[in-house]
Amino acid sequence: MLRFKDFSRTGGAMKSARYGPLLAAGVLLANCGGGGASLGIGDRFSQLFGGSSSTTNAQLVGTPPAPFGGAGAPQGGAYEDCPAVAVREGASTLQVGLRPGQITDNNELRYQGTISRNARDCTQYAGQVNTRVGIQGRIIVGPAGAPAAVDVPIRIAIVQEGVQPRTVATKLYRTTVDLGGQSNVSFSFVAEDLSFPVPSPEAASAYVIYIGFDPESARTPPPRQKGKART
Repeated sequence: MLRFKDFSRTGGAMKSARYGPLLAAGVLLANCGGGGASLGIGDRFSQLFGGSSSTTNAQLVGTPPAPFGGAGAPQGGAYEDCPAVAVREGASTLQVGLRPGQITDNNELRYQGTISRNARDCTQYAGQVNTRVGIQGRIIVGPAGAPAAVDVPIRIAIVQEGVQPRTVATKLYRTTVDLGGQSNVSFSFVAEDLSFPVPSPEAASAYVIYIGFDPESARTPPPRQKGKART
């Protein structure tokens, strides 16, 4: 049974120095806010992590394959070299203010998201490795106030580390967290559709699954589809 790795107790959550003062404000907000709200039980989340953790309804970017174990799901065995998970440096915190860009005044902070724990598993089939990555975190409402529901952009990337790191696979996900009028709400998210070719045994040890918030990519609109010229 997989267990969450708690980044609040390890060096896994690599926080950027520029977030220091605002993170301190977030801690104060967490202390004065209410407990995390239950956002519903997700069967896939429970199956992956063996618990009754609350989860939001994840809205994936793109069309995912059939869920693991469901009808039409690929059959395979456990992949023993499943990469470890790490929070991407500077991406463990999401901060949204009244205006786009870096927040310089705590009073402009609408809400802040943090990543606290994660888990993953891997299944190998037909020369491919399918990964499932679960993320738990928290949304804390700031002094400027937050909307009733907030959009949380999460990027998951599989990278082969080395002298010249190589991105093997990457995908942007988005999930909506319903605050329900509360100032301190926990959320959970599971990505099930990220896969990569089975690496050689020598290369497998250098693979890392990076997770983190990615607000910049979420703001970038998709490229326009070119239509046929009218005559």
